[in-house]
Order: sequence, then structure tokens, then C-alpha cells
Amino acid sequence: MKRLIKNGFVMAEGIDINKPADVLIEDGKISEVGYSLKCDDAEIIDASGTYVFPGLIDMHCTICDPGHESVEDIETASMSAARGGFTTIVCNPDTDPVVDNKTVVEYIITKSREYSHVNIYPYGSMTIGCKGERLSEIGEMMRAGAVGIADGDLTVENASLMRNIFIYSKMFDAPVITHCEDTALSGVGVINEGRVSTLLGLEGMPREAEDVIVARNIVLAENTGARLHIAHISTKGAVEQIRQAKKRGVNVTCETCPHYFTLTEDAAMQYNTYAKVIPPLRTKEDTEAIIEGIADGTIDVIASGHMPVRIEHKQREFDTAAYGISSFETAFALSYTALVRSGAITLEQLVEKMSKNPAEILRFGSKGEIKAGCDADITIIDLEKEYTIEPSKFYSKAKFTPAKGLTVSGVTTHCIVGGKSVF
Repeated sequence: MKRLIKNGFVMAEGIDINKPADVLIEDGKISEVGYSLKCDDAEIIDASGTYVFPGLIDMHCTICDPGHESVEDIETASMSAARGGFTTIVCNPDTDPVVDNKTVVEYIITKSREYSHVNIYPYGSMTIGCKGERLSEIGEMMRAGAVGIADGDLTVENASLMRNIFIYSKMFDAPVITHCEDTALSGVGVINEGRVSTLLGLEGMPREAEDVIVARNIVLAENTGARLHIAHISTKGAVEQIRQAKKRGVNVTCETCPHYFTLTEDAAMQYNTYAKVIPPLRTKEDTEAIIEGIADGTIDVIASGHMPVRIEHKQREFDTAAYGISSFETAFALSYTALVRSGAITLEQLVEKMSKNPAEILRFGSKGEIKAGCDADITIIDLEKEYTIEPSKFYSKAKFTPAKGLTVSGVTTHCIVGGKSVF
């Protein structure tokens, strides 16, 4: 089917974003971008007053399938992602069973083709069972369709093993996605170590727990020449280390999530377990450093960090409550409101960090841009429409967020994947 998106403010090369333009879609691809386009047999999508972006790409999320489909499954994750404007999501491998072999990779890809409304790709695990002990069959998983290697929200503590992973990943040009946490330092901490942890009487995780592993992984990547991508950075120290590494020419990229620049540790006051995430929410000094890193290009990507858990596992004492956050449906709006409307970055920069840059890091050559020949993965958003975040209305099974009650701007009106309107 042909579709013609009419009169939207289109973010595409050679197109004035302040002037209404059109996008023609044929056979799942973008065939033409321009002004006053016509196609008699095309379905018309009226985008008047809204912005037409390349589909958002989420580099860091959890979908709980296989193993815990009652928490979140491929279908509900994809519906939630589409509502948030994501046309492609890449899921962590720490499922049950772990994505540490080609069979599980093929299962996710095959099932997503049948049940998912958006593109879903898996990371393969770096180590068997995500236990950080033995190297997994990386080549086998990459050939089966994995788009990178990661151990989810777990750290490979053994530096020798991590070095071997970097060396081996180069054979497949695979990005190595790392969660950075020195568990000897973070210990039994459940919140950022600082004023709030002291006030609440909770064990804290020092920022050094993140900074130490960031430094180690940068050194290993620098000396092996591997492609390092650091997930969900949350500290001022991590931002500065990555900034300096990039200046030296290290092949490193990184991401953060909206909760690390829109919320601080204060969100956990009154023992608010919905603000219990990993890494933990930090201080105002850290959020300011992250915003600065986003603005100057140190931080390449904004990911959702979507990590669903059962609501009853959140509604417990803080020490025993689960880590997690539901964020597919709020990621863009929170980022747009906090970064673009405040003047910290431009709209073009935001879309680069949520679409173009992830596509480049993951080698999605036909995604991340609106131009002839690219996949027709397109998100249409009304940037002027405000709403108050209400998690009970989420499409995700995880109906909670520490951002509940915040007023944000940016509502997805259409999500188009491969030329098909899925939201």
C-alpha cells in the first residue's frame, strides 16, 4: 500500500522543518520527500501541525520474553513502544532462558515477526547465563541476528574476561554494550550514597562504583580497539571520563535515560520505590553534568531504560523492592520537555540522539533518517500537545513511573513501521 504523509514539519535533509512538507511511502520504503507531493492511489495521512521524525530507536530496554511474559511480553512491549514513538527496540539478553545461544536469538526474532507491532532485535549475552564467568557463543548469535553483545544490567567483573570479550567482538564488528557497576563498591546499596540515603537510613551506592568500571572498560577498549558502548550513564565522573576518551580517539559511545536528567535522588523520598532504578538516581550535580554531556555530544544516545517488573514487587519495603521503571511511553516527552523546551539542546539534536545515532551505532543502515530508499519507519508527534503522565493508562503491563503527575509536551499521533501504521 502507498501512503502519503501530508503537510507535516518533516525532519529530513534538504527540507525546511519550518515549512510543511510531504513524505511518500511505497512498499515499506520511503520513495520521495518533498513539497506538494501527489499520488492518486495513496492513503493520505494528514500531519498538519505535527512533526514527522525518523522512527525512534531504543537501544536499551527489557521485554521479559522469554521467561516472564506475565510481567511484559513481546506484544505489550511493542504496543507500549509504538505509543512512545519507538519503531525499533533492542532488548537486553538477561531473560529466562538467557539469550546466550542462537536458538533464543531466533526465538525472539521469529516471535516478534508474528506478535510485535515494531521492529525488535536482541542483544546476545557476552557470557553464558549472563554470569560473567565464561564467554558465550558470540559469533553464532551475531550470525543468527543479534545486533550487539551485552550482559543486560549485570557487569562482567573479571577484567581478563572482559578484555577477551573486546578482542573477540572485533571479529564480528559487534558493539559491546556494558553496564558499569563495581559490585564490591555498590555492595548491598539500594539508592545513591548521599544525603537522601542518610536521611532514609538506606545503604547507598557510591558514584565511584560506576566510575571505576567506566574507566576500566575505556582502558580495555582503547587498547583492544573494540567498539565500546556504555549503557545508562548516571554520574558526573562517567560523563567526564567518556568526554576525555573521545578526545583521545577511543571508539566509545554512550547513552543515558530520561530519568537520569529529569529526576534526582530526592524522588526516592518518603521511600518511593517507583524511583528505585539501577543505576540509582543521582544528585543535581550529576543531572546537570548529564545535560551538559548531551548538549556537547559526549552522550550519543537517549534510551528509554524500560525495565518492567510486577507492581507487587515495587510495593514493598525499599530494601526488598525490585529495581525497574516503565518508560517506553514517557521517554520522548520527558526528553523533549526537559531538554528542548528548556533550550538545552535543539529539536534536531534530540532526534539525532533518539534515532539517527542509535541507527549508526547498531549499523541499521536503512533506518534513522527520512530519505528516499530508507525503511518507512516514521514517527509523527504533536509537540504542542501537553498532558499529565498517568501510568494507569500505559499500554505496558508495568503501570508505574516516578514521573507520575508531571506535565509534559509531545504526544505520538502516528507510529509507522515498514510503511504500516501501527499506532
